[in-house]
Amino acid sequence: MQPKKFNINYLVRPNVKDLKPYSSARDEYQSTGNAMVFLDANENPFQTDVNRYPDPQQRNLKEELAKIKAVDAGNILLGNGSDEVLDLLFRAFCEPGADNVITLPPTYGMYKVLANINNIENREILLTADFEPDVDKILQTADERTKMTFLCSPNNPTGNSFSEENIERLLENFNGLIIIDEAYIDFSAKESWLKKLEKYPNLVVTQTLSKAFGMAGIRLGICYASEEIIQILNKIKPPYNVNELTQQRALSRIINKEVLNLEIADILEERSTVFKALDEVKYIEKIYPSDANFILVKVDNATKRYEELLRQGIVIRNRTTQPLCENSLRFTIGTKEENRKLIAALKEIS
Repeated sequence: MQPKKFNINYLVRPNVKDLKPYSSARDEYQSTGNAMVFLDANENPFQTDVNRYPDPQQRNLKEELAKIKAVDAGNILLGNGSDEVLDLLFRAFCEPGADNVITLPPTYGMYKVLANINNIENREILLTADFEPDVDKILQTADERTKMTFLCSPNNPTGNSFSEENIERLLENFNGLIIIDEAYIDFSAKESWLKKLEKYPNLVVTQTLSKAFGMAGIRLGICYASEEIIQILNKIKPPYNVNELTQQRALSRIINKEVLNLEIADILEERSTVFKALDEVKYIEKIYPSDANFILVKVDNATKRYEELLRQGIVIRNRTTQPLCENSLRFTIGTKEENRKLIAALKEIS
């Protein structure tokens, strides 16, 4: 079943629909590999390895990602981190001062920040007590000006993946874009929603190289969606938003699958070890299940325990200010040595 009356032309902002995108020198002439004299882009001619503009469509990188993810390259948009990808979605589909989006706290804080930056009303609907989307309330809250709903799955900061049934209900009944943020999907046993792109024209999946791929420093975010949606986003993205060094480093990393898989396996093994160790810490009242590379726990006094760990040289995240997360701390899974230090510090301060 597909979403009722879904029409991407209804969602896109009229000015974006009519926009003629900027055409850069590298859009107008694409290198064929032949030796050419490039005098078209006002570049410095002296070789520095980065004196030429990067490919504005990141074709080589997209082709490799398309193979790995089993999607068409036309379904991919790359951005300067996932935050740029998310911002492009706001700018393409949400009319400032008129439209609204739905977010589901506790969740990734940038959705709210981007809504505020773009002057878009953010309608917050708390997750249920078991950290699942309240589908009925979401559908009741949405109106004709609700353009997007953001689902972070596996969710940050709770660590759980949302049920397939709840997500499918939203995809089938919400007449707007469903953005599924899969920043932590590589740590989950559940399948990515990429396999449902053809079934649901209103589905957008975002991923990143910052987590499992270990490349937070290069800032590369990925958007997967229908070709129609990708074409709209390409209209408004900056022409050279992903620099040459980022493209090169990303390409060299993603083709090294064996090393990547070993690192993910090590993190998952350490996650299990940390889970067991946390269960022995007396002031930890609850350990939440996790499909991510972190664990959320409820403690007796989050602020006190956070400060005690700081004094032990351990930096974690205090999430007690987030809805449904009172007295909660979030531990990222580190190396074996780092995790042992964390556990030793937790036991010492008890």
